Amino acid sequence: MKTFQTRAALNEWLLRQKSINKIIGFVPTMGALHNGHLSLIRQAKKENDLVVCSIFVNPIQFNKPEDLKKYPRTLETDLEMLSEQACDAVFYPSEKEMYPEPEKVVYDFGMLDKVMEGRYRRGHFNGVAIVVKRLFDIVQPHRAYFGNKDFQQLQIIKAMVKMESLDVEIVPCPTVREPDGLAMSSRNVRLNREQRRDASLIHTALKMAKALYTTHEVLQVKQRVTEKINASPHLEVEYFEIVWADTLLPVIEKGARREMVVGCIAVCAGEIRLIDNMAFNL
Repeated sequence: MKTFQTRAALNEWLLRQKSINKIIGFVPTMGALHNGHLSLIRQAKKENDLVVCSIFVNPIQFNKPEDLKKYPRTLETDLEMLSEQACDAVFYPSEKEMYPEPEKVVYDFGMLDKVMEGRYRRGHFNGVAIVVKRLFDIVQPHRAYFGNKDFQQLQIIKAMVKMESLDVEIVPCPTVREPDGLAMSSRNVRLNREQRRDASLIHTALKMAKALYTTHEVLQVKQRVTEKINASPHLEVEYFEIVWADTLLPVIEKGARREMVVGCIAVCAGEIRLIDNMAFNL
């Protein structure tokens, strides 16, 4: 497995690979890897000649400095895990390497970044779009792999790729879950025993919502989900929205539209935020 800390060194290696027509799959991460990340590596390995993974804790997507400080950094372990998955190359730049000068780009995503996560984490998605665009410019992959757990982020990245006319295929990958249904996340290790036990309610509530959606009104479904999760003294729903997948706008009345509907949720376990989602009509 090759490792690179500078764009120049990575680009030199990538140019050699592309000169012999190697197809590049790319998995951008912020490290603290778990099996959800590794599933992206495995899928990319199946579909490309070479797989590049990046590890970079992107400071401009954190709207709270304390969250940036608390984000786990486990580079040595991450590199071992990637080597075991036969990842071909890892790019782990410094902040100065990624941002030699302050970034001033401001994207206009319409309502995509104003709702749900965007409402509670202002500026977050602009920071995500900037770093992903910069990584795409550096790696110039043929395909890039993202987990469906971060559904709103996935829609933002698709929109950015379209806006920038980038020649990269965005590949959504299934959410990987713990045995009790909790979506895998780097934040899960910060949960205490009681929080971790009750966090399985999130997936249970989403499955309930999917079942109820066929026979109940949207507001009733939202109320039932909120009540179920908030019954735990260790959890509190920050938002639960049932949205059209293409626009992320809330479903008010089900009507005759046939576009995909997704239930998206954020739950606070103390100071730890957990997000998840589920498609309702697949």
